[in-house]
Amino acid sequence: MKIIYLGTPEIAVPSLEYFIMKDDVEVQAVITQPDKPAGRGHKVVPPPVKIMAKTKAIPVFQPKLIRKDEALINHLKELKPDAFIMVAFGQILSKELLDIPRLGTINLHSSLLPKYRGPNPIQWAIINGDKVTGITTMLSDVGVDTGPMLLKKEIEITENMDACELSDIMAHIGPEMLYQSMISLDNGTIIPVPQNDTEATYAPKLSKEDGKINWSESAETIHNKVRGMKPWPSTCTSFKEVVIKIIETQFDKENKEKVNPEDFGKIIGIINSGIGVITGNGTVIIRKLQPAGKKAIDAACWYNGARIQKGDKFEQL
Repeated sequence: MKIIYLGTPEIAVPSLEYFIMKDDVEVQAVITQPDKPAGRGHKVVPPPVKIMAKTKAIPVFQPKLIRKDEALINHLKELKPDAFIMVAFGQILSKELLDIPRLGTINLHSSLLPKYRGPNPIQWAIINGDKVTGITTMLSDVGVDTGPMLLKKEIEITENMDACELSDIMAHIGPEMLYQSMISLDNGTIIPVPQNDTEATYAPKLSKEDGKINWSESAETIHNKVRGMKPWPSTCTSFKEVVIKIIETQFDKENKEKVNPEDFGKIIGIINSGIGVITGNGTVIIRKLQPAGKKAIDAACWYNGARIQKGDKFEQL
């Protein structure tokens, strides 16, 4: 089976590595996003998928907009692949591209479609407090995650699981699902199932603005945002005009007393090796945080070093 692999971030690396290792699969080429500046120094770095492909001497293409790159499109036609395999590529394919592979474009989407179509399904499932999510393989069409479904697998979201942990689970379950989807399409043992558009929801792209903590929200809501937005865009607040990134939390299920609005964000002391903060409903316990310009630190250590006074509170940015 000859495939073209399309993917960009870390979550797409295990599937590429899996297909490279399969004796019955030839990875003809890898298509990924262009190198981009990253980090404080804005050094231009290659996508993780490109790094993996280069270590295996696989040709890599990085179109700025693949559906308008006629030279690349013609080259892909000449390769005559059996399938495109796509994992978090980051661009929408045109019908001309989708028609190139014999079996079509098999896409791995990080939700139980048609729920959470769009760019950030992992994050929104956690932010919304879902207890179960999953992975779907599908045949891509010209829409955004609207194509017919092939295989599904449910994954439990535990109370303190963050987006990094969930991504890692999906990254290691996905490769076998993609492979089985391709083989089953080839031998005719799977029938693609159309999505029910009336049940569809969307997982829009997150921004830095989304990560600003509103202490009038419930402790559970804030906890879900912290773990859902890790590592990006991350959640943050302000303490005495210093931006504080909130890295890890839990919430106190027992404490749900109503409080005055002026107390939202008030620091009430060390609880369970973290620091308790009053919210609109209950107490959230911050376990790890990072003041601007400094390294991440256990919240209790920060509390002791900051010499918190009675009435000190976090403010919304």
